[in-house]
Amino acid sequence: MQSIRIGRDPAFHYLLRLGDTCLILGQRISEWCGHAPILEEDIALSNMALDLIGQARALLTRAGQVDGRGHDEDQLAFLRAEGDFLNVTLAELPRGDFAVTCVRNAMLATLLKLLWERLQTSSDAELAAIAGKAVKEARYHQQHAADWVVRLGDGTAASRARTEAALEQLWPYTAELFEADAVDEAALASGLGPRWADLHGAWLEQMRAILAAAGLALPEGEIKFRSSGKQGRHSEHMGYVLAEMQYLQRSYPGGVW
Repeated sequence: MQSIRIGRDPAFHYLLRLGDTCLILGQRISEWCGHAPILEEDIALSNMALDLIGQARALLTRAGQVDGRGHDEDQLAFLRAEGDFLNVTLAELPRGDFAVTCVRNAMLATLLKLLWERLQTSSDAELAAIAGKAVKEARYHQQHAADWVVRLGDGTAASRARTEAALEQLWPYTAELFEADAVDEAALASGLGPRWADLHGAWLEQMRAILAAAGLALPEGEIKFRSSGKQGRHSEHMGYVLAEMQYLQRSYPGGVW
């Protein structure tokens, strides 16, 4: 089935970046359903994935309205090509082991919480209303992930080693989160939302506190690597995520229950 075409309005792209990040992260977290280390965590991760997909639904619906081309949440989720997804690369990386999931969840939940807090005062009343609900979920997600990072980092030698390896693997991808560009500048100027770059200091402070409680430290040195998912240029893993996520809609176009 042919992919839909999307517009280039900065406000539309700002909403897609956030909505796509929630959607793809929710898809990745959902892969733990039936595979988590304990039953309680299996349920917790599944519920967090549902929270993120719910946030994505609301954001993609609003993005479709802003774009004005008549695309609803399902079309934007299932009928866009890879290059039209604007999620951060960190969200699409393979789920890895449990330590990778916990560290990534801590990183992205912290970012999302900071974004939702600021978006509650957005000039877009619809987005502000979405943020009012989502911020409560993001706070729980951050606390849940932080608790696990502490348990793993301050646990056995094996769990600490895995957590340190996860932090080393994922850290280079965090630079992309705070890269400023014209989309962010337009959002700031219109009052739609903050520049992600302006959240960097608060994000570092909260991540430092989480890691310190686990007996870990932020990696040092400048990050020279730059991923570019927010620009529609993705890792080799994104195609596999979309192949699984979009299969049913593309195989049976317009199918309904």
